[in-house]
Amino acid sequence: MRKAQAKKLPLAPDPRFNDKLVTRFVNNLMWEGKKSGAFNIFYDALDKVAKQTGEEGYEVWKRALSNVTPAVEVRSRRIGGATFQIPAEVRQDRKVSLSIKWLIRYSRDRNGRSMADKLANEIVAASKGEGAAFKKKEDTHRMAEANKAFAHFRT
Repeated sequence: MRKAQAKKLPLAPDPRFNDKLVTRFVNNLMWEGKKSGAFNIFYDALDKVAKQTGEEGYEVWKRALSNVTPAVEVRSRRIGGATFQIPAEVRQDRKVSLSIKWLIRYSRDRNGRSMADKLANEIVAASKGEGAAFKKKEDTHRMAEANKAFAHFRT
């Protein structure tokens, strides 16, 4: 029997937008505990997004995050010696987590001068429904659709 699940620590909202989701994003963006550096990168990226699009950077970021959020994913399950990819709905907490991780991962893979530039470009692309993070979501949905025949194995 496993022990009790760890309690989630409450997140402090960020200073500029007073949003806990921003803090969660910055915590994923942060390296080596350098939170203020991560906040600077994030805020610079939003300023660049606002300059590029002419809209408020925060709103574009929220739209990009919702565009990248997956609804279904495939989970591996062994049944009778064979491994099947079974489509399953994604829990709300995991949806947000995946979208944040994908946005950050694919912005790091982009080419640009600074991380703020790369993140800004990925946010703009994702808000328009393009870019690598959005493609990852589409691929995930396509994989779930292709394996719809195994949905009856779900427990």
